[in-house]
Amino acid sequence: MAEAFSQSGARRRRDGSPRIWGCAASRVASAVLVSLLSVGDGLGLGRVFGLEALEEPPQVISASAEVSDDVASTAAPLVTTMIEPVPEAAGAPVLLDPPGDFFQDGFYERSWVADEPLAVGFPGEWDDLWAPRPWSWQLMPNNLIYTSYLAGPKESRLGTVWYDDTSPSLTEYGLSEGWLWDSTLGGRASILRYGSDTILHPQGFEVQIEGAAFVRLDPEDDRDLRSADYRFGVPLVYGVGRWQSKLAYYHNSAHLGDEFMIKNPTFPRVNYVRDVIVLGTSWYPLDWMRLYGEVGYSFFNAGGSQPWEFQFGTELLQARPTGGHGAPFLAVNSMLRQELDYGGNVCVQAGWFWRGRRSEKLYRIGVEYLYGSDPQYEFVFYNQNRFGVGMWYDF
Repeated sequence: MAEAFSQSGARRRRDGSPRIWGCAASRVASAVLVSLLSVGDGLGLGRVFGLEALEEPPQVISASAEVSDDVASTAAPLVTTMIEPVPEAAGAPVLLDPPGDFFQDGFYERSWVADEPLAVGFPGEWDDLWAPRPWSWQLMPNNLIYTSYLAGPKESRLGTVWYDDTSPSLTEYGLSEGWLWDSTLGGRASILRYGSDTILHPQGFEVQIEGAAFVRLDPEDDRDLRSADYRFGVPLVYGVGRWQSKLAYYHNSAHLGDEFMIKNPTFPRVNYVRDVIVLGTSWYPLDWMRLYGEVGYSFFNAGGSQPWEFQFGTELLQARPTGGHGAPFLAVNSMLRQELDYGGNVCVQAGWFWRGRRSEKLYRIGVEYLYGSDPQYEFVFYNQNRFGVGMWYDF
């Protein structure tokens, strides 16, 4: 019965029916009622409060209107009766604490029941992030079953990194590359899903779309455009429980910057192109730990590209909303390719991130270290040894 009442209440709120905020007594009553009903029928709360007969939406009390003596006299006994089973909640909304393992256990936001009216999302998912939930067709849902790899240099996102590269200069003998500025201008979105509609870790079948421009500027030389890579892809995704898988296609092409070519007319341009089919998988052994790996085969190659590529890594970060204080993160990614004799690069990122209550998306700031093949494919056969600072917005 309590579940039926909770669901009907959720439907009323989705339909736009207003909530009671007229007085402090009504606010406390609403908060405690929602929290008590969430524990189930085991306490027999429906019979205690006579909720079986409640069919109409609650009465609206204007915040600007005076509360009548009848309303006040009716609300006071209700508050007293409702608080008696949970005496520690008197005078404040009930707080829900998520159970289980956490990365940096103190860095998550406790959620107020009164601020979370919906049946999905936080904190309703805190009991079990991976529990099965109802599936339905969804057009352009707001979240992703398979998310981008945090430390992947060629993942579609918004981000920018300023770094010092100590590898030898491409154009000046005896010097290092110095300071460079790489930016990623792109994103990743879900187009169609048959699955659940949770905020974190939805499950089901999904069609995604992703794309980005990877741009390198030279801040020590009038911020000239050195190079730009362009990527477009369509991942087909399936996720259930702690596992996610993808079958994807992506195109990547590399281009040398106009200003760089004008100033260095003898530098050899590479027409590097890949059209790749990717099979990948991702697993969360713990709520705060992700392990992933993928293999790709390029069926069209140019500019020295060869078919096989491999990518794998891990991510450690708080799984739930962080609030304003944020939380630490650590991510490691490695990518190997056939044209480099199955060598490649490794990228390590660490810093601080923020996640809101109503979205799985992340905003991060931190440091990055990359060693190995240059992720700008125009310079794919040159190496980098770079360290810098950056910020990223991950979809």
